[in-house]
Amino acid sequence: MSPCWKRRRRHALLAGLLAAMCGVANASQTDYLPPWNPPPTGGVSFAMPPFDAIADLHGDIVDPQLTVFFAGNQFMVVHDLIEVFKQRYPAYQRVFVETLPPGILAKQIETGSLVMGNLRIALKPDIFTAGKGSIAASQKQHGWFADTVDYARNPLAILVAKGNPKHVEGLKDLGRDDVRVSMPNPQWEGIAKQIEASYRKAGGDALDHTVMDEKVKAGTTYLTRIHHRESPLRVLQGESDAAPVWSTEAYFQQQILHRPVETVAIPADQNVTATYTAARMKDAPHTQAAKDFLAFMASPEAQAIYRKYGFQPPQP
Repeated sequence: MSPCWKRRRRHALLAGLLAAMCGVANASQTDYLPPWNPPPTGGVSFAMPPFDAIADLHGDIVDPQLTVFFAGNQFMVVHDLIEVFKQRYPAYQRVFVETLPPGILAKQIETGSLVMGNLRIALKPDIFTAGKGSIAASQKQHGWFADTVDYARNPLAILVAKGNPKHVEGLKDLGRDDVRVSMPNPQWEGIAKQIEASYRKAGGDALDHTVMDEKVKAGTTYLTRIHHRESPLRVLQGESDAAPVWSTEAYFQQQILHRPVETVAIPADQNVTATYTAARMKDAPHTQAAKDFLAFMASPEAQAIYRKYGFQPPQP
């Protein structure tokens, strides 16, 4: 074997090894990408994250018998919830669900459509869910809703990488220069207001200003650009060190998906607990389906699914 051939062989082996290592790294990062729900069965599967992978549109978009606009933090519940609803109400088999930030869903209702890439969706919702305060504000401003039901509660938590390498012990640590924070965008994420209230409880206006102004300008606080789904993903991919999230999002990543993350609890005196409300639209295209779904949300079956994913029951 000539020396030249040996060198070529070594180079080929090294190149192959490098390609394999890159492939493993890319695969591991791709494994974290949404969607994080089981896909529908049947049909041609055409998705390779991050390409053509639609995470927050669920079910049947053509001639749905029920359309639900869900607050985006409940994406993990949708698969189980809708399957059980279909079993209990077999008349409804074509159900379409969106799990986007409530501020975006409200704009979609106001404008009449949502544009996602090259797709335009002009479906009217039968049910709209959001935080209790947001529902009350929308009702006062627009008078959209016929009736409502509270169905779950959720406190805040801090999501960090496994091992908590930055030793984040509480909200005050998010003000440190060396801690990169992923923060929901206050422009359309209702959770942002809740987190800022917790900042003020933990460290006054100074902590809120540090995290939301100074660190944003310095580039050490990242404001989500489209959805608070970004925050867990940034922690998983090492782009952020800590992310204030709903406790159920941390629970889902750690306990359901078994991802390499940990949860830092926020004390009750610094925490904020949201109540979620489902509202039936006055102009719902499917009035009876909307009534049935609203009743279902308070049923033992639906409540058991919410408990499975870490949500707390509504206050009586």
